[in-house]
Amino acid sequence: MKKVALITGASSGIGKELASIHAEQGGDLVIVARRLEKLNDLKNDLEQKYSVQVTTIVRDLSVPGAAKEVYNEVKAAGIQIDYLINNAGFGLRGKFHELSWERQQQMMQLNMIALSELTYLFLPEMVKRNSGRILNNTSTASYMPGPLQAVYFATKAYAAYFSNAIAEELHDTNVTVTNLMPGATATEFAKTADMDKTGLFKNAFSARSVAEDGYNAMLKGKLDVVSGLTFGQKMMMSMIPITPKKMLLKQVRQMQEV
Repeated sequence: MKKVALITGASSGIGKELASIHAEQGGDLVIVARRLEKLNDLKNDLEQKYSVQVTTIVRDLSVPGAAKEVYNEVKAAGIQIDYLINNAGFGLRGKFHELSWERQQQMMQLNMIALSELTYLFLPEMVKRNSGRILNNTSTASYMPGPLQAVYFATKAYAAYFSNAIAEELHDTNVTVTNLMPGATATEFAKTADMDKTGLFKNAFSARSVAEDGYNAMLKGKLDVVSGLTFGQKMMMSMIPITPKKMLLKQVRQMQEV
């Protein structure tokens, strides 16, 4: 029987690549994003190439109530979700007090609340069936505070810790939760977050490679997977626990300055 994956933020970047990978495996899809035209283009492409069924749902998950609307639409269509992939998210660069509060609030709604709500809505059915996979796309930003992206880093820390905690709560079931933590990845994220001119994104990894790492880890039921880091970045990450906090904060700030 075909597995159905619901993927948020599926119109571009890592989400689009995750959709392609799942379709290549012969799985059907429910793809969710804000842009109808891009969703329809992806739907037509995947259905023609792989003979799978793709359902599109146009929603802005940064709007309160949108996650429940997605769930209701899936239920009304009689679709069983086997893999829930919470991929949608965005960041903003700048000083907290100078950035738009409305935009930062939308970020919190998308990166934390929508991810949690979709998990809350679909998880009970997975537990009842005793089968299911959840993949939450967080970030290596979850390891540390992020001056110049204070809210973004904090939302990703929430999502990572939430994912790990739920995974342990499900230890006696066949339902797993995987936390995907990408580094700098070549997607629309960098431009949206005003990070595309920073040194951090000069050697960004491909969205396909990160998506493959996340998807494979999800299938294996892994707890965490880090993807898209250079050797130097891996070394820096390994030093975080022993780096003095003020020094770490300065390093993170400098990486995000233009």
